[in-house]
Amino acid sequence: MRAILNASVLVETVKWGYPSYTLDSSILISLARFKNHCAIWFHQGVFLEDVKSVLVSAQEGTAKGMRQLRIEEGSKINKMLVRAYVIETIANHHAGKKVTPTKKTLRISAELDAALKKDLKLKVAFNTLTPGRQREYGDHIASAKQEKMRITRMEKAAPLILQGVGLHVKYKNC
Repeated sequence: MRAILNASVLVETVKWGYPSYTLDSSILISLARFKNHCAIWFHQGVFLEDVKSVLVSAQEGTAKGMRQLRIEEGSKINKMLVRAYVIETIANHHAGKKVTPTKKTLRISAELDAALKKDLKLKVAFNTLTPGRQREYGDHIASAKQEKMRITRMEKAAPLILQGVGLHVKYKNC
């Protein structure tokens, strides 16, 4: 597979510990190895004409553009098909076809909003968190169905927010 990809205009780099192939500083294709198969990831694979129906969504329901071609252990690589997908990927890139990620919105529950208005230190600490951590706290508190649980979650989250850490920091290997 690497020989096919290196024969194209794509530039081989290493991202996430695996060979990745870029063009104009955009990652177009990556290779990955798994327990029972290896895969060619097409980062904008949604635009590929999959006439043989061999491409699968990277993560069903969450991946918008990424598609993968799986090669199961012991099966042969269809070099012509891989080459065709590489050529089409490059053509799609030159045509400007690109899936842009949708921006996630921050959900602020009434309980979180009240706590931020009541405590200036908490508000400053919350605003200095990364947008991802702000969404993490906002979603965690707002997802509780009962008001009592939202208040409890807010009370437990406040010290973590003041420390400037993520919600699940105790589970991370730091």
